[in-house]
Amino acid sequence: MNLIGNAAFRLDKWRVDPALDEISCDGTTIKLEPRTMRVLVCLAERAGEVVSVNELLETVWTDLVVTQSSVYQAIAVLRRALGDNPRNPSYIASVLRRGYRLIAPVEPDGKTVDFVTLPAEVSAGSDSDLEEKPARVMKEARALAPTAPDASEVSEGGQEAERRRGLRYGLTLMALLLLAGGVWWFSLRLGREQPAAGSAAYAPDTASRAEATSAVFTPPPHSVAVLPFTNLSGDPQQEYFSDGMTEELINALAQVDALRVTARTSSFSFKGKDADIATIARKLNVAVILEGSVRRSGNKVRITAQLVNGVNGFHTWSQDYDRDLNNVLNLQTDIATAVAHELQAKLLGDEAPKIELGGTRTSAAFDSYLRGSKALSSHHDASSLQSAIAAFTEAIRLDPSYALAFAGRSQALSDYASDIATGTAVREFFEKAESDAREAIKLAPELAEGHFALANFLDGGSLDFIHAGEAYQRAMALAPGNATALGGGGRFAAWMGRFETGIAAVHRAAALDPLNPRSRELLGQALYFSRRYKDAVAAFGEVISLEPDYIAAYGWRGLSYYGLGDFQSARSSCESKPNYWVSQWCLAVVYEKLGQQADAKSGLKKWQAASGNSAAYQWATIYAQWGNTPTALEWLETAIRVRDPGLEFLKTDPLMDPLRNEPRFQAIVRQLQFPQ
Repeated sequence: MNLIGNAAFRLDKWRVDPALDEISCDGTTIKLEPRTMRVLVCLAERAGEVVSVNELLETVWTDLVVTQSSVYQAIAVLRRALGDNPRNPSYIASVLRRGYRLIAPVEPDGKTVDFVTLPAEVSAGSDSDLEEKPARVMKEARALAPTAPDASEVSEGGQEAERRRGLRYGLTLMALLLLAGGVWWFSLRLGREQPAAGSAAYAPDTASRAEATSAVFTPPPHSVAVLPFTNLSGDPQQEYFSDGMTEELINALAQVDALRVTARTSSFSFKGKDADIATIARKLNVAVILEGSVRRSGNKVRITAQLVNGVNGFHTWSQDYDRDLNNVLNLQTDIATAVAHELQAKLLGDEAPKIELGGTRTSAAFDSYLRGSKALSSHHDASSLQSAIAAFTEAIRLDPSYALAFAGRSQALSDYASDIATGTAVREFFEKAESDAREAIKLAPELAEGHFALANFLDGGSLDFIHAGEAYQRAMALAPGNATALGGGGRFAAWMGRFETGIAAVHRAAALDPLNPRSRELLGQALYFSRRYKDAVAAFGEVISLEPDYIAAYGWRGLSYYGLGDFQSARSSCESKPNYWVSQWCLAVVYEKLGQQADAKSGLKKWQAASGNSAAYQWATIYAQWGNTPTALEWLETAIRVRDPGLEFLKTDPLMDPLRNEPRFQAIVRQLQFPQ
C-alpha cells in the first residue's frame, strides 16, 4: 500500500491535492467535498486493488453512522469530476458486489516528496467538516451531476398504515420503492444521462464515447433484473434466506404488468461472478439492475437495496432497512406510506392485491417456504426434492392457509412422481400433487402458481389434456410475466397443435430468461413439434452454448436433424450424450436409417430391459419408424394402459406419422380427447 495522506499526487493527467480538496487539469480546478477526496485517496493508496464499500465506509466515515449510499454518491461525484465513464472506465472501475478499483496510474507529484514516506493518517478537514451531514455530499453530487436523484429525499417512515398485509407484498413494496423512484424517472431519459453541458471536468472523448454507447444499447423500457442479494450474515447456512428474498422480489415484481422482469435463472447466473453492471444489463437486455444485500443476525435483519441504471452504470438509489424478522410484515407501514400514492398512480395500478396473493402472515412459515423454494429450484436428486417437500410441509403446518406453500409442494410432488418414484408410488405422489394444487387454488383462486401446479399434474399425471390446457392458459393469463408459466404453457400448446400461440409464448419466456438453457430447450421442443426443424436445431445449439453439459439438448437436436433427413448429424449429436433417454430414443431410429440395424435393435433391447413399460410410448414411435406397424400399435396400447406421460406428444409427434391413418391409432387419439 502506498501511504498518501495529505500529499499531492498525479492521477493520470490530473493533479490531486488532498490538502486543498482540489483536483486540477489543463488549467481547470475542481473543488471536492473532504470526504469525497478521502474516498479518492483511499482508492489511490490501494491502486489496482479492489476496495470494498464497507472498507471505504470504515475509513472515511469512521465517526458517523451512514449508509452505503454515501459511498455510491461519492464515487458518482468523482467519476463526473474526472470525466470518467462507468461503462468504459479509465479511472474507477466497479467490481460487482465487491467494491471499486482505481485503474488509472498513480504517481507522486513532482512538486512534493515521494508520498510513500509520508504518514498514513493525516486529517482531511476540520472537526466541523467531520460532522457534516450526508446531505452536503448529496448537494455537491447534484451540482456535478444534475441528473442523479437525491436518496436523502426519500421518506422511510410516515403515518401508521394497515398492518399484516403479507410478506410478499411487503418485500415487493421494498423493491418497488426503488423502482418508483428510479425506473419511471430514467425510463423517460434512458440513454440521455450525460455530463453537465458546461462542466470543464469532462473530456470530449469521454462524453462522445458514452453517448455512442447509449445509442447502441437501447433496452426495453421498464425492464428490470433483480440480482441475487448478497448474504452478509457471516453464516453460509443463511444463503437460502438471501436467495429466497431475491426470488420473492422477482416473483412479485413479475405480477406488475408495467414491468418486464428477468426470470430467476438468468438473474442468478451472475451469482458469485465479477461481471460489471453494463455487461449484465446487456446480456439480460434490461434498463435497470436492482441489487442488494441481506444481513441476518438472530431475529434481526438488515436489507440494503440499490438501483443502478444499466445503460450508464450510475447508482440512482440506495436504501437500508433494519427490521425485526417477526415484524417484517410491517415493512408496508415503513415503505408504502412514503410511496403508495405515486406507485398506485404510476406503477401498480390495481395490481397490489395480486402481489400479496397467496402469501403468509407468519414469519416462521415464510422462512420454511424459502427453504423449500431453494431446494426445489436447485433440485438434482431425490434428496433435494424430499427436502423441498419437507420444508413446504412445515410451512403449511405453521400456516394452513399458505397457498403458495401448497403450490410449491404440489410442484415438488409432481417432479418426484415423474423423475424419482417407481411402481405404485408414482400414482401416490401424483395424487398428493393434485390435492395440493387444488387446495392452493381453493385458498387463492387467482394464484398463477396454483393453476400451473394443477396443469403439471393434469398433463403428466392424469393425461387430462383438455383441462390441462385450460389450467396452463389460466396460469399464463394471471402471470403474463412469469417465464416458467409461459415456457411450460407454450410448449404444451405446441404439443396440442397450437403452434403459433405456443411458439410465441415460449419466445416470450426465453426473452424473460435469456440465460436459462431450460427456456431455450422448451423453445426448441416447441419448434420441433411444429416441424420447424432447422429453427429447432439452432435453438438446441443455443442451449448447448449456454451449458455444454445440458444432456437433453443433444438428443432433441439429434431428433431435429432426423426430421431434416440429416442422419449423420443426428447420430453425431446423440452419440455425444448416448446414455440419456432422448439420445437413446434418437439413436434407435437413426441407426436403422443408416443401415445399422444390429446397433438399433441392441440399443432398444438394453433400454427396454432397464425401463420396462415406463417408456412404452417411445417404443411405439421406434417401431413405427422401423415400419413395424403391428408392434408399434401394441406398444401404444400398452402406453395407454400404464398411463405413460409420453402420450402428451402423440397429437403432433412427427415420429408417429406412419401410424396416423391406422384405425387403431385414430381410436387411441379419440380416447385421449385432445383439445381441438
